[in-house]
Amino acid sequence: MARMRILVVEDERRVASFVSRALRENSYAVDLAETGEKAIEMATATTYDSILLDIRLPGLSGIQVCRELREAKVDTPILMLTARGLVEQRVEGLDAGADDYLTKPFAVAELLARVRALTRRRTGKGRLLRYADLELDRHERRLTRAGRTVTLTAKEFALLEFLMSRAPDIVSRSEIIEHVWDVHFDTGTNLVEVYVNRLRQKIPGEGNSKLIQTIHGVGYRVKGE
Repeated sequence: MARMRILVVEDERRVASFVSRALRENSYAVDLAETGEKAIEMATATTYDSILLDIRLPGLSGIQVCRELREAKVDTPILMLTARGLVEQRVEGLDAGADDYLTKPFAVAELLARVRALTRRRTGKGRLLRYADLELDRHERRLTRAGRTVTLTAKEFALLEFLMSRAPDIVSRSEIIEHVWDVHFDTGTNLVEVYVNRLRQKIPGEGNSKLIQTIHGVGYRVKGE
């Protein structure tokens, strides 16, 4: 998953910190909201790949937030987080429009598995992404080219995964920044260009062609033969 952008809605700072750190360590970009009102504001203004929504929030409850987002036609997959495993509570959340639920306390491995499942639903892509002679395994975090393993850093993997998930469409620089990096870094830097060049060195094209193409003034795309 980070490659993808996730909204975490949690008012307990210890839990929010734990969840955010786990997601960022696995290359997800994370935004935080501590109230239901803020969550609605952010989720209606920004397109997220999934939302992790605590059911017990100050003010609007997670159930209310979920219901209002669905009424606002926000179709982002929602994973409800609850401290109790009551069947009635789970049913209420699912009926409000949630896609899945996770009962606290939970293991990081299970959290990441649930998020992967949600993002697969969002992108319509499965575990393996294939384009040209590239095969990217999202679970094993492994890239092979023509059967040969290519070693990537976490950010290189996240960037290539995002480009491959959208291939052969063109992806703008701003979209890459939003999905691969947190929006807090200086968008005036050439960080995207640096990482694109690193990927080109590791997965060069044939002859003078480039597997990752620059569309000047627009963005980038993965382009096979």
